[in-house]
Amino acid sequence: MVYDFHTHSFLSDGVLSPVEVLRHAVVYGYRAIAITDHVGPGNCAQVLAQVIEECEFCARHWNIIAIPGVELTHVPSPGIAEVARFAREHGAKIVVVHGETIVEPVEPGTNLAAVTCGDVDILAHPGLLTAEVAATAATNGVFIEISGRKGHCYTNGHVARVGREAGVRFLVDSDSHEPKDFLTPSFAAKVAQGAGLDAAEVARTLEENPRHLLAKLGYQTA
Repeated sequence: MVYDFHTHSFLSDGVLSPVEVLRHAVVYGYRAIAITDHVGPGNCAQVLAQVIEECEFCARHWNIIAIPGVELTHVPSPGIAEVARFAREHGAKIVVVHGETIVEPVEPGTNLAAVTCGDVDILAHPGLLTAEVAATAATNGVFIEISGRKGHCYTNGHVARVGREAGVRFLVDSDSHEPKDFLTPSFAAKVAQGAGLDAAEVARTLEENPRHLLAKLGYQTA
């Protein structure tokens, strides 16, 4: 099974419609997928309205858990909690924060603001993750992403090392923007292995942790 909690449609900078994203996920053998388009305070409600409708519709017809969500992207760090709460109030089942990747000018403080926010589920591609942020994520139950996306993956080894020491729960996500970005079981395993996770950690990251998150979000995984 493949679980992927970070993907994009043409509602932000992806190339596929939400329905097309979901169809590709079905064909690729995904068990669960979240559509998490980039949002800020101005477009959050509109993006969510369409994603929610299409996820609910497709989940009725295809054997996949389709999760409507958002990725808060380049939101000023003091405003992350406000926008995350707004997203929840407008139907987001999952909230991802665009972390301090080394390949984009993300505001310093974004990682810490994300892991201290009770409405955030995943800190994506956190870049040079600090011990403080990792420990806070572990305490607050925020998942840390090991990224399958080019550029964002440059710091996966660092993220795995620091996160392991703090006891965080990892996920491997595609951060897909086009069809070639979708995960396969073998590629997801290689991403986790390439980050330095051992066999037991890979299994937890690809199987146990996604089921834990789905249960937290209220989805049945059996």
